[in-house]
Amino acid sequence: MPTEVTTETRVGFDRGVGDLPLLEAPRKVAPKDARELSKVFFDKLAVLEEGTHEYQYARNTLIEMNMSLVRYAAGRFRARGDEMEDIVQVGTIGLIKAIDRFDISREVEFTSFAVPYIVGEIKRFFRDTSWAVHVPRRLQEARVELAKATEELGSRLGRTPTVAELASLMNLSEDEVIEARLASNGYNSTSLDAAVGAEGEDGDAALGDFIGVEDPALELFEDFHTLAPLLVELDDRDRTLLHLRFVEELTQSEIGKRLGISQMHVSRLLSRNLERLRKGMLDTA
Repeated sequence: MPTEVTTETRVGFDRGVGDLPLLEAPRKVAPKDARELSKVFFDKLAVLEEGTHEYQYARNTLIEMNMSLVRYAAGRFRARGDEMEDIVQVGTIGLIKAIDRFDISREVEFTSFAVPYIVGEIKRFFRDTSWAVHVPRRLQEARVELAKATEELGSRLGRTPTVAELASLMNLSEDEVIEARLASNGYNSTSLDAAVGAEGEDGDAALGDFIGVEDPALELFEDFHTLAPLLVELDDRDRTLLHLRFVEELTQSEIGKRLGISQMHVSRLLSRNLERLRKGMLDTA
């Protein structure tokens, strides 16, 4: 039986495909309703034969209905400067992978399961298509022009052109040529595992051994992305409780006074919420 949905969501379907409701505008379904309806569609998808009309309808509706997850994940990368439409398209691939691999018997919320897939696909896109480091678009364009000018002058002069000669040809200042040349270094990167030194000398030494130290916070980056949708699912009181304990760093007694409950009750609530979050992160992993 279809789940209870809001009036706004119900508009647009009064007949169904098999046992499923027909949603004429799945993308307009509110996120809260989408979570409930997704359970109905995943239950049906698990028993349908792949390739049938009902299977395709259930799968396509799940994709459309959960596009808000893609837009949510894509919004984190808005500062990268790439076209948001491209990021959303890539994120949709991650959503489709999540839908195809989701197992409803694991009793994990689909949102918690899907977001890491979507974010991972977007990161893979940046890794495979972007510059090794972020470089402003004007410098990316200047790099191309610099390469053309260097080749042209090199062929004409029979030697490597100077900065002044390149600046004259490109109608740029010498500082701008130097800046474009430095920006070119951002297009390719060298692995930190690359061996350094002459062959036979310090053969085990790697570039990473000579560059700074690891930032412990980097190891938490993926955890933060996985934890975020799990925190959203908590109610206001539980989120407030975690905020008081781990952000304001209040003691359990202080939290109890703030919320008007006993210290023992605070302890039980904290244990319950932490176990819920821990289980959600392990299931997602």
